[in-house]
Amino acid sequence: MKTKKNIILLIIFFAILMVLPYIISGYWLRVLTQTFLFGAIATGSNIIIGYTGYPAFGNIAFFGVGAYVTGVLMTKYGMSFFYTLPFCALSGIILATLLGIPILRLKGHYFAIATVGVMETIREIIDNLTELTGGGLGLTLPIMQGDPAHIYKFFYYAMLACMVFALLVSFIISKIKFGYALRAIKVDEDAASVMGINTPLYKTFAWALSAGLVGISGGIYAYWLSYIDPNTVFVNSYSVKMFAMILLGGAGTVIGPIFGAFILELISEIIWSKFIAIHGMVLGLLIIFIILFLPKGIFETFRGGFSFKKLLTNLRENSL
Repeated sequence: MKTKKNIILLIIFFAILMVLPYIISGYWLRVLTQTFLFGAIATGSNIIIGYTGYPAFGNIAFFGVGAYVTGVLMTKYGMSFFYTLPFCALSGIILATLLGIPILRLKGHYFAIATVGVMETIREIIDNLTELTGGGLGLTLPIMQGDPAHIYKFFYYAMLACMVFALLVSFIISKIKFGYALRAIKVDEDAASVMGINTPLYKTFAWALSAGLVGISGGIYAYWLSYIDPNTVFVNSYSVKMFAMILLGGAGTVIGPIFGAFILELISEIIWSKFIAIHGMVLGLLIIFIILFLPKGIFETFRGGFSFKKLLTNLRENSL
């Protein structure tokens, strides 16, 4: 009964998002488009980070790869934007599968550092493929024709569709055996293996799915921005924000990463824009706060209602 009520609330929420472009200004349209982008990235990354328990800190690498796949296919081969998106997903899936075979043998901090190394390596490769990617000069994508209001709405709905697609994939995973297997790996990988779960295969598949979803968001972002270079799509601060959103909303929950994206992005626009110089420091402090007081995310911690006692209990448990 409660699940049905939550689904109805979610449908109402997305119905409101569908009509907002006809009510709000262009500025807030852009803010929400950016929020959907991070909602899609965080939800896609949640499959490997939240469900499986592998901290893929460098998952933004697939975002950058997706952006360059769209950029190269549109500028070098004249392909239509929508036709490039399956290739964005496919490139992320193939890359994560190939990298996952050796890297997913690592755990915890070692895996997190390895994924950062992957991101930096891919960034350098793209930076040096000057003929294909433009190197440090970047790529200028074809600009979408039409009046600004139409273009704003187009990317708003494109990012919203991307986020909803990632949410649907995450929801389906949470309800099938594959999702239960990932959660078993997160709790105790050795025990999961003893129970008959093929852990290397499941982990690789989870990372490939995650990379595919993040790759699609990168492709849409590239067309939205109409110009990309290695520094605009392989961004370390995006990794930090993605992690903060997943932790804040609740790692391993379906809707949590999107909830975290809305909170952080809207706070960022309202408050943090006044403190650009210390933006990174504020993000770091927020992550420390979440780990100490909200280790299960805001949804799980306040499931029965807000309470300072729950915050103090979490702090006491984390101190032991």
